[in-house]
Amino acid sequence: MGLSTAGSTKRIGVYGGAFDPPHNAHVALAEAAIAQLHLTELRIFPTGEAWHKARALSMASHRLAMVELAFTDVAGARVDDRELKRTGPSYTLDTLRELRGEHPDAQLLLVLGADQGKALPQWHGWQEILSIATVCIAYRASPSGTAGQFDPQSLPDLPSGARFETIEFTPMTLSATDIRERVRLGTDIARLVPPAVARYIAQHHLYTRPDDN
Repeated sequence: MGLSTAGSTKRIGVYGGAFDPPHNAHVALAEAAIAQLHLTELRIFPTGEAWHKARALSMASHRLAMVELAFTDVAGARVDDRELKRTGPSYTLDTLRELRGEHPDAQLLLVLGADQGKALPQWHGWQEILSIATVCIAYRASPSGTAGQFDPQSLPDLPSGARFETIEFTPMTLSATDIRERVRLGTDIARLVPPAVARYIAQHHLYTRPDDN
């Protein structure tokens, strides 16, 4: 789809999340990652059973449908539902292991926000993750660059050979939690999520009860 690649090596981006619901910031980060990292493709992974979230996620079928609607016009993005099909906790490490087996000659690039980057040592098998994938962290774009922001080299017990890249991205003040609350209160979310996602939420009456949040 007109995407450039770095050399002849296939570069596969890995972008996971609950996407409950997917919103405009998710889409914007995906577009920035594809463009700046010169990805061959960006795999979008809706989380299965999220080990790190206290609340239960919405039904997998709804989240998958919304993700497909949200990213349908993002050139180079491909929705991958394998985590939704797993039983038990959903770990990024398992996904990366599978992708490495399927694409042994490709470079895998894990797309994270800065907050996720800081929390990386809390992830299951985080050091092995760094041995499999290049971690690409989204930073706020600024004239002075990324100086003074989170430095991945400051992570404790960082494995030797760990690889990092950056994505310049101006954070958008959007939160899935806030969007769910807005829906429950009947507040308009048209400017916060892709139009097709807003229609899907309305059609299926998602997030209309307190326990949906």
